[in-house]
Amino acid sequence: MLSFIAQRLVKGVIVLLAIIVLNFFLIRLAPGDPAVVMAGEAGASDQIFVAQLREKFGLDRPLPEQLLIYVKGIASLDLGFSFRQQAPVARLIAERLPATLLLTLTAFAISLGLGILFGVLAARFAGTVLDTAITVLALVFYATPLFWIALIAILLFSVWADWLPSFGYETVGAGYVGLRHALDVGAHLVMPAATLGLFFMATYTRMTRASMLEVKRLDFVKTARAKGLRDGVILRRHVLRNALLPVVTLAGVHAGTLVGGAVLTETVFAWPGIGRLMYDALIQRDYNLLLGVFVVSSAMVLIFNLVTDLVYRLVDPRIEFSA
Repeated sequence: MLSFIAQRLVKGVIVLLAIIVLNFFLIRLAPGDPAVVMAGEAGASDQIFVAQLREKFGLDRPLPEQLLIYVKGIASLDLGFSFRQQAPVARLIAERLPATLLLTLTAFAISLGLGILFGVLAARFAGTVLDTAITVLALVFYATPLFWIALIAILLFSVWADWLPSFGYETVGAGYVGLRHALDVGAHLVMPAATLGLFFMATYTRMTRASMLEVKRLDFVKTARAKGLRDGVILRRHVLRNALLPVVTLAGVHAGTLVGGAVLTETVFAWPGIGRLMYDALIQRDYNLLLGVFVVSSAMVLIFNLVTDLVYRLVDPRIEFSA
């Protein structure tokens, strides 16, 4: 197992390096001069000042040399300096990362938990009204754009019903501590996490239903029935465990999409995570901050995929760890 993890980590580092190189060149080749952005509106007209900025930060050097300097900085956990935020990029991301992890992990738990539950119910009662209702509900959430679900949630539960706060991470100026603070954060978390989770839940529901119906037709399930095992035992020990393998695969594939969905969700709900930070960096053309967020987001996706591979072993002990 340790050998498998080590090999996956090595491959992950190679993939991350390739992503860094690709993102670096894409941003650097985009229209606009980073030195002019650093100079701001007041200093952009001063060509001498702009030239000094290019020389100071190495922007007058060839792109391969700039890339080498940037990669060396990442190796020492230095992601550069944000000139718009006037703070180190690593510190800005470290401040926002816990909020993003809280949102994405909660949304993932909601999507996977409800998706499997509804998928199992739909497969257990296939062809009934319940199956049809779950299928229609899943299709509605899958077909509805994420931002539209977010806006409807704000309208229903914040504007009309006034049950939940519609923006932010906590109540500003409330000064809550302990359990009161945790409950306040939880109330702010409900709508963004549910919005992001329900969007992905639809896919897991459909996948679980289809996979379970396929497994139920296999010979070993028929053998279990012939031995007189109860339907609940067959469903739990034989059908569900084998049907979850494609769902686990899909969960790994959705890792990048979930992080991408967090950008939109955090923007709509003003959730102070790295998704919102990425949006602000893009609007403000903060190149260093944008590159830093890309690096951390890519690392999150790679770690999530490694965890998915390890979960495979728990779902199906027959699978051995190999390169």
